[in-house]
Formats: sequence, structure tokens, C-alpha cells
Amino acid sequence: MTFLELLVKVRHDVDEIIKNQGYENVNFSIEPSKPGFGDITCNVAFLLAKQLKHSPYEISKKITSLFVVKPNSEIKNVIAHPTGNINFEINYESFSKHIISASLKDDYGTLNIGKKQKIIVEHTSVNPNKALHIGHIRNVVLGDIVARILKKVNFDVKVLNYIDDSGLQVADIIVGFRFGGLSDIPPNGKKFDHYCGDDVYVKINEAYESNKSLEEKRHQVLQDIEDEKTEISEYAKKITRKVLNEQLKTVWELGVFYDCLNFESQIVYSKLWETIFEKLKSDNLIRLESSGDNAGCWIITADGEDDKVLVRSNGIATYIAKDIPYAAWKLGLIKDPFKYKIYSMQSNNQTLYETTLDEFCKNDDKINFVGDKVITVIDNRQKRLQNIVTDLMSKFKHENSYIHLGYESVTLSSDTVTGLGLVIDGKSTQMSGRKGLYINADLVITNLKKKVFQESQKRNDDLDEVQLKQIAKDVAIGTIRYEMIKPDLDKIITFDLNNSLKLEGDTCSYIQYSYARASRILEKSNIEPNFDVDFSNLQNPYEIELLKKIAMFDLHVNDAANNLSPKIIAKYCYSLSTTFSSFYEHVQVNSAEPPELKNSRVCLIHSYRKTLKNAFSLLGITTPDRM
Repeated sequence: MTFLELLVKVRHDVDEIIKNQGYENVNFSIEPSKPGFGDITCNVAFLLAKQLKHSPYEISKKITSLFVVKPNSEIKNVIAHPTGNINFEINYESFSKHIISASLKDDYGTLNIGKKQKIIVEHTSVNPNKALHIGHIRNVVLGDIVARILKKVNFDVKVLNYIDDSGLQVADIIVGFRFGGLSDIPPNGKKFDHYCGDDVYVKINEAYESNKSLEEKRHQVLQDIEDEKTEISEYAKKITRKVLNEQLKTVWELGVFYDCLNFESQIVYSKLWETIFEKLKSDNLIRLESSGDNAGCWIITADGEDDKVLVRSNGIATYIAKDIPYAAWKLGLIKDPFKYKIYSMQSNNQTLYETTLDEFCKNDDKINFVGDKVITVIDNRQKRLQNIVTDLMSKFKHENSYIHLGYESVTLSSDTVTGLGLVIDGKSTQMSGRKGLYINADLVITNLKKKVFQESQKRNDDLDEVQLKQIAKDVAIGTIRYEMIKPDLDKIITFDLNNSLKLEGDTCSYIQYSYARASRILEKSNIEPNFDVDFSNLQNPYEIELLKKIAMFDLHVNDAANNLSPKIIAKYCYSLSTTFSSFYEHVQVNSAEPPELKNSRVCLIHSYRKTLKNAFSLLGITTPDRM
């Protein structure tokens, strides 16, 4: 039995008492207690006070007197606190074995919230005209971890990446290559996505300011890209795929993978927009404006939002007109026009598909990427447009069928910017590809790896280069992922290369180091642990606190899944590791006597390692045995 299961059991028992006493049903809470108030607390007495016209304390005493504590059960004591709360104390002599046994299983923390409901998570969606920068990585990591958490609670998750291969930023690259005098072969073996973003995109935007004819070319190229029969369209496909291939190498390095790539050009060619446009008109969800500034335009209104032009008076659809049919397709509201072919095998041996309209493509009828619910990860600059799409989808399907998971931007600290070779005034800087303020993710990963390698080499003179490189990768990737989801989503992140690697405080390195420290204790124990014991000798407060924290894993998984909040798992990992550190500082393990106590403490450390490994895997972070 885990902590969450125990909370469910206590709730059931309290419900039965209320029912048997004939009290009206109330929606009370059962939750972990603050230190000094038992292990579990219940506020039911406060909610019954008005109904029963008694003080919460009198009601809590009454309920407490009716609560039956059975011998050897998980609850050993029920206390009516003078504040009115009902506090429950856990019987760790019986609960400890349940916790340790459960935590050693690979599926520990798995819940059945989803019941195999189909859910789509779309993230990344970086224009294929440049490399991913550190700002994009927040999107990538957030989406990946949300998908991992939802899979943990038994949703059938499909992960999509929207490739905007027909937008203005792609047109800029094509203008640079075809009309701006820039070669489409990068110099000196430079990564193609770096070359396009660092050089071509910046230079062509500078050229627009002095060469108006280039801007005219830009509009023509944009039109040609959306016409699949043109030569420019074919050329654009070749260029964007070269960029995309390099972007994928970066996300795979981060441990991120997809099920399908959805190309915007395919959505344009599919005529999905025309289909949904007619549906919007027939359902009276849009209107044709007859007067004012928007005369002749088709307008859409969303709850709490200003009117938005959907189709201009000249018949050209606006940006949001691409988002609406795409959202409707993901929810299965319109017939799927696509077939799916293999784009590539990913580095984790997972097949990556792509949308295609190729009539000769042999399609597996079982393959589809439609969900009962859709979660779209897009930064908060797109919040207004996403609110319109969300509101519109709720009219077609149930409320909350389409969810925009927004977040704020990422900046770099001044020390990090300087260290990476870009000097800018001020304390931090925000990414801007058009201005050339662009620190690509590959550079950050490379520098983190180098720094970790050097530190690990100092600490581990017995490890070879292969082992040190693996540690460097595990810590560097873990650090980036952890720093991206540690803050609240509505907070701007200022990423600092040096602070993120500290071995104290709330960092990935600190948590990974606690795992490595636990591994060293077990390595030196020289015993094969016997888990077939009752663990009743684990009575030290530091042992109990670690047991309790281990038991709370599924409670945090439940909260993270229900709130789509990876931060909850990050906070749990940090809290779990600090609890272990307190245990490490105050409890002897390998010198413990008698041998039975040493065995129990070794088993507890095994339980801690397994739980941390399990929790960190939800964040896509590896737990190295050495650092």
C-alpha cells in the first residue's frame, strides 16, 4: 500500500462514519499533514460544523471516537486536534514493508487515471529555418515530460511535432539562397541548421531594409511555397528537411522523441481549411462583416477575446486559419485526408512517421494520430490565438478537449552569454533569431558536457574516457531538462550555465549526486539484501521520514498528471533527495548493529534509489552511479 492508496482508504473510512451517522455528504480533504500533526490530516469537522451546529473540535472528537483502529493496520492512532482537524498517525511497523516492496517494482507510481484514453501532445513546432535555441528547449522538454507523465497514468499518448514548412521564416531562407547571393552549402562543415539560423536568416533580414525588391521576392516565394506544383515549393521541401534533420539530432540528444511529424504544407494542400471553413459558416460560428474597418472580412468571436479576422476581404486566410483545421484534425472532427509513411527510425529505435498526401503510399489503417483530447505546448505569446482555438474546439467537442499549455520565455544570464561568446549589455538577454541574438541548444549542450567531463575527471581518476563521457552526457542533459521545468510555467527562466551544475541547492546535479552517493553506500555494504523481513526495526525519525517520502511518489504522480505540471515531479525528486541526505548525515548504515538493522537500512537505500530512478525517468533524466 502506498501513501495515495492509504489516503483513499482513510477517506473511505471517514465517508462511512459520516454516512452511518446520517450527516449530509460534504467534500472534505484528506492530505499529508504538516510536521508535528501526524501523517495524514482531514478537515471534515470544519465542513460539518454549520450543519451540526457544533464546534469543529467537538465534531472531530465525535468522529475520532467512532474510527476503528484495527491491530496491525496501517493506521495506529487517530487524534482530534484542538484546531478541529482530525490527524492520523501511520503504523510504520506494518506500513514499511508495503512501501519497500512496492517501490522496488518497475511500475511503482503507475496509476490508471487515463484508462487508455487517446491523448495527443504536440510540442516543439520550431520553424525549420534554424537550429533550436535554448528558448525552444523549454517547449521541447515541457512537452516531452508531460507526455511521459500521462503515459505513466495510463493514457494512450501520441506525440506530434508541427513543421511550419510554408511560413515566412522558411520563405526568408529560400530568398537568401535563390535571390540573396547566399550559398545553400554551409562553410567548413558547419551544421546546416546553424548556418541557416546564424548566417542566412540574419543576413537576409538585414538585406530587406536596404533592398525592397528582395521583400517583393519574399511575398512571391511565400505564394510559390503554398503551390505544390512550383519548382520553389520542391526546393523549399528539400531545404526544410535538411534543417529538420539537424533539429531532430538535437532533440534526440536531449532524449526527446515523436510519433509523427505534421507538415504545414501538407495541411495547406489537403484543403482541410476549405472543409472547416464551410462548417464554421454552416454552424454560424463566424460572420461576414458588412461595415467598418473589417468590411468584407470573415470574423470569429471567442469568449473573453476581441473579434479576430479569419479571412481578409481579399479572400486570403490569416494565420489562425491554419491552426483551426489542424486542431480539428487532431481531435478527429473532420475526415483525415492523410496517409502516413515512415520518416525515419529514431535513436531510441522508435518509428517516426510523417503526414503525406501521396496516393501511392501504402498506409496501415491502424495508424492514426487523433485524440479524444489534445494538449498543445506553445509559449504564452500565442495565448490569445490559442484561446480562440480552444473556445472554438469546445463548441465542436466537449469542454477541455483542446488544452493550450503555455509558458514564459527563457533568457540567458549575462555570465552565460559572455561565456558562450556573445557580449550584450544588461543582466540577461532573450532569444531573437532575426536579430542574431541566438544561442543554439547544441552549443549549450556541448559546453555543459565539457564542464561536467572536467569536473568528473578530477573526482574519478579510476574512470576511463568512455565512462567519463557518459557521465558528462547524463549530467549535462539532466541539467538542461531539470532547469527547464523547475520553475512555474508563468515565470521567465534565466538560465545560468554555472549555477545549474552546483552540487548543493535545488539542481539536477545535487539530486544525481545523492543517487551516486547511495550507490556507493550499497557498493561498500558487501551484503546481499534480504527483503523478506518486516522492517519493524526501522524506527529512527530519519528512517521514517525517508520511508514516508518514498511512499508519496504516486501521490505526486497523480497531482502532476491532473495539473499537467512537471514541476511537481521535479520538486518531489529534490525533496526525496534532501530527505535522503538528512538520513545519510544522521544514520549509520554499513557500521549498523545488529546485522538485521544493517540489512533493513540497506534495503531502505535500495528502495530510495529505485524510487528516485523511477521519478527521474518521468523527467527524462538518467541517474548515474558515479559522478
